[in-house]
Formats: sequence, C-alpha cells, structure tokens
Amino acid sequence: MTRSTTVAAALGGALIVSVVAGVAPFLAAATDERVSHVYSHPVPVTIIGYDDKAMEAFISRDGSRLFFNNWNSPTVNTNLRVANRVDDTTFRYRGELKGVNTPALEGVPSVDRDGMLYFITTRSYDTTRSTIYRGHIDGETVSDVEVVKGVSREVPPWVNFDAEISADGNVLYFVDGRFGVAGIPETADLVVARKKGNRFERFSPGEDIFRNVNTEALEYAPAISADDLTLIFTRAELGLKGRVSLYIATRATAAAPFDPPAALVDLDGYVEAATFTPDGRAIYYHKKDHGTFVIMMARRR
Repeated sequence: MTRSTTVAAALGGALIVSVVAGVAPFLAAATDERVSHVYSHPVPVTIIGYDDKAMEAFISRDGSRLFFNNWNSPTVNTNLRVANRVDDTTFRYRGELKGVNTPALEGVPSVDRDGMLYFITTRSYDTTRSTIYRGHIDGETVSDVEVVKGVSREVPPWVNFDAEISADGNVLYFVDGRFGVAGIPETADLVVARKKGNRFERFSPGEDIFRNVNTEALEYAPAISADDLTLIFTRAELGLKGRVSLYIATRATAAAPFDPPAALVDLDGYVEAATFTPDGRAIYYHKKDHGTFVIMMARRR
C-alpha cells in the first residue's frame, strides 16, 4: 500500500484502532466515572479457517454472519471479510467480500436490514475528502459501490474514520476526527446524520444526541442497538497512563439525547469497536491480546 502526505494516506491504512495504539502511553483513565456490568464474562471467538488478526466485528441483522476486517495497519492490505455462524463463539471463514476490496484500506463494515453495506475506505480521500462508502451486498458479493454523500466535511484534516448504519438504514452514526500532521487524531467525536433521499444530512447542532457522550477525550467506533436506544462506543482518555475502553449509554426514545455513559468495566484490557447481536443479548468486540487482535463475545446479564 502506498503512502502520501495527505491525511488519508497518513492513516496509512490504519483506522483509529491502530492510531490510538501508537499514542496509548499518553492516555489515562478517568476518575469518578459511572460503571456498568451489563455485559460480562467475555470469551474469545474462533473463526475456523482464519488465522490472522481480526478486528471491527459486525453481526448481520439475522445473526447468521460475522463481518470484519483484518489488521488496521499500514504494513498490510486491510480488507473486508465474512464468516458464517456455527454457534455464539464459533464462525466459519468464507473469505474476502467480492467487489469491494482495493489496494487501499477497506474496514469497519455494517449492514442495514435491506442489505446495504456501509464501510470505511481511504481509496478516494485525495479527491473526494470522503471515506464512508456503501454498496449492495448479496451473499458474499458487493455491487454498486459509491461514496455516501452529505456526510464528510470535505475539508482536510477532518476524516470520518468509523461509522455504523442503523438497522432501518435511515440514520448513520459516525465519527468526525481532526488529524495532525503525523496522522494521529487530535480530536474525535461521535456525529449523526439522517437519510434524505439518496444522501444523508447531518443533524443540526440543536439535535445533539451526543451532548452527554462527547468529551475532550477521543470518542469513536459507535455501535447502535436494533431499536436505536442503546449505544456502545470506544473512548480513549487523554492523559499519562493509558486506557482504551468500551462505554455504554441509553436513552428513552430514538429522538432523545443519550444519557451519560458508563464504562463496561468487566471487558478489561485494550478493547474497542463493539457490535450488538440482533436481540441485544450479547455483543462482539475486538481486544488487543499479546500483540495481536482477536474478536471477543460478552453476554448480557
């Protein structure tokens, strides 16, 4: 994979999960925060026939498939992949998705109920200033791949490096990140956009559903439950000691702001990028484990 001086290339094929890894010594835990034990007892997931790093998990709306990407690193070609469910903690690898992967980065998959795949790619940032794409998925093949319009600020060094589509396909939850010259995010906040025809439109500032979520820390990797009432995201605290953790927030209605979040303290270690099962009784996420990245599963209490 080639690299240039643009922000997209500064990512070098690395999404926030590996960018944050490079600044982890400068991160620190918050104090006096809310905690939650709602998801606990994590166990590793086995992907039969696959022996590489696995990150950015997404469970299909019927629960039958696991979408993910390999390592988000400038040293490898990061591509979208899929595996079929055997049981809750076992999947069988089917290979890379067809029709979507390029020599640039493709990662962070999510799919709505109508089979529209949304993902992140750096393929056209130089020209479009956009990184969120979509395409129709049928089996293991993606077609009609296009930029998602109306989302990007279209001004460098802003980059949208994470996104998840709602189950009904009408709301896009994503991240605005401002990157420094070294390709490391200086800010990262959760943002939302509503579908308008064939494009999306950002919510107005008065509709800030993340007012209790975004902080001076880095917030990224949003995951939304099927009813749009529960959010799990990753936060990297700014400071000296280092912590990258998963947080959960809820709300009473899909039009309301999310309540202040709580840390999922039973999911310990360097953990990121959750996804809900269709019924919300379990989540999947990835964890850094002895220098590699593995997908984990935790059940709801």
